[in-house]
Amino acid sequence: MSLARGRCLRAAVIAAVTAAMLTACSGEGESSAAPGDAVADGFPLRVVRDIPLPGNPSRLDYQDIDPIGRRLYIAHLGDGTVHVVDLGDLQVVATIDGIASAHGIRVAPDVHRLYASATGTNELVTIDTAANRVVGRAPTGRFPDGIAYDPEHAKVYVSDKDDHVETVIDAHTGERIGTIDIGGQAGNTAYDPTSGSILVNVQDQGHIAVIDPADDTIRRTIDTPGCDTNHGLYIDPDGRVAFVACEANAKLLTIDLDSGTTTATIDTGRSPDVLAFDYGLRRLYVASESGTVTVLDQDGQGLRKIAEAQLSDTAHTVAVDPATHRVYFPLENVDGHPVLRVMEPTSRS
Repeated sequence: MSLARGRCLRAAVIAAVTAAMLTACSGEGESSAAPGDAVADGFPLRVVRDIPLPGNPSRLDYQDIDPIGRRLYIAHLGDGTVHVVDLGDLQVVATIDGIASAHGIRVAPDVHRLYASATGTNELVTIDTAANRVVGRAPTGRFPDGIAYDPEHAKVYVSDKDDHVETVIDAHTGERIGTIDIGGQAGNTAYDPTSGSILVNVQDQGHIAVIDPADDTIRRTIDTPGCDTNHGLYIDPDGRVAFVACEANAKLLTIDLDSGTTTATIDTGRSPDVLAFDYGLRRLYVASESGTVTVLDQDGQGLRKIAEAQLSDTAHTVAVDPATHRVYFPLENVDGHPVLRVMEPTSRS
């Protein structure tokens, strides 16, 4: 894919988000349910509604949003499925099965594909987002987890935790085209559209490997000092920072991507896992295995913790709709059933 095409994709996403924001501001597509009370005093989110999810009250994992198609995709690890939620109607519109122990999720809106890591069968599953059906499977290493998508080179990168490699997949064909030895246990992985690099946490070595997708070689490493098991990862390309969640010692690092230096270390809830960033509000959400959600506002390259609360025992994964600022927490067991908890900011200032 050419650089021009990559820029066009980003422009299309921005246009789609802008259109959705205008719709939300006009009152169309809004939930008729009244927002609930805040989770705790001073917590900046309130409940919009709980959406029932199909399947058993079992573990749910990563999510990803298609801002163009206005869909949220949720990995239901315990059921081996992926749920598709319409963000306008706030309804489940499809459930895709046959994805054993679905962990990672990554949507590629420009090629109308969704990629899911099936840890139960050690493979990457390719899904047609127009038809919501599986169209391909490719072998990975052991315990495939996080996924990154590079639209510039039309490649998908899968973190194989137990094999110490990144598996590289052709985004168009869904076939494996290679592996990259990262020299340690693979944590989450992310695409940096500014540098065009793939970053992956090497969580037992205390650094991030920076991969050049042009030739799939490791360009450099970035240290994560004071971070025990650097697992969660989120890239803010505009701010030129990486946010790294330290699973074993409940810390969040802010790393300057240009210099590779750690500029801040902040305490989080126990066992931080998934990170989500609201670019409009410049707000970072950190969801933890302990069920604690930490909310931080960005000021330049720095972060300021504004709230922290226990949301639910299973609130370890989070996603943010860039158009409406709504925040999504899949919860595996609420009164015996899995639900998607939809929340919204109490203040957008």
